[in-house]
Amino acid sequence: MQASQTIRIGEFFTPVPQLRTLYFAYLLLFLVLVTAVFITPVALFGNILAFAVLDLAILLPAAFVAWWIPRYYRSMIYRLTDTEMTWRRGVWFRRTGIVPYNRITNLDIVQGPLMRMLSVSTLRIQTAGYSGQQAGSPFGGLAEITIQGIQDAEELREMILGFVHGTRPVATGSDAGIQAGGAATALLSEVKAIRGILETLARK
Repeated sequence: MQASQTIRIGEFFTPVPQLRTLYFAYLLLFLVLVTAVFITPVALFGNILAFAVLDLAILLPAAFVAWWIPRYYRSMIYRLTDTEMTWRRGVWFRRTGIVPYNRITNLDIVQGPLMRMLSVSTLRIQTAGYSGQQAGSPFGGLAEITIQGIQDAEELREMILGFVHGTRPVATGSDAGIQAGGAATALLSEVKAIRGILETLARK
C-alpha cells in the first residue's frame, strides 16, 4: 500500500517514499542500458582485463549512487506558511531556499511514465526576480524551484495558488474536511452570538 501524504500550513512535510523507489528505478534502468550497450559487447568480443575495468568503472559509481539515494531522500524537506514556502535538501552540501508567494509566476505538474506508475509527481515552480539557489539565473530574473515526491500535486498546486491569489486554503489530505467542518461550526457560533446581541438591543 502506498504511503499517504498530508500537507498542513506551517508544518514541515517530506516527499512520499515512492520518490526513493523512483530514484532506484532510474538507477536500475541506467544499469540495464549500460549493460546492453557496453558490458555485453566487451564480454563477448573483448578481453578479460577490459571487461573487468569496465565493470569497475560502472559498478563503483552505481554503488555510490545506491548509497546516496536514501540519504538524499531523507534530506528533502518543505514547508508552506501564510506568506512563503521554504525548502531544504542536500547530503554534503545543504541547500535551502525561501520563496515568497508574491514572486511565483507559474506552477506546473511534471509526471513521467514511471512517476505515474508510482503515483508520484513533481511540482515545478517558476518565480520572477528571485535569486534562489536552485535552477535559474544567479542574478535574479526567472528561477525554478521543484517540490519533488508529491502524491496529490493538483491539491498542492491549488493550495499555493490560493496564497498567490490572496486566499488562504486550510490543508490538503484527509484532515481537510474535518478542518472545514470546524471552521463552519465556529462561524455558526459567531452568527448566533451576533443574533443574541441584536435581540437584546431590540428588546431595550
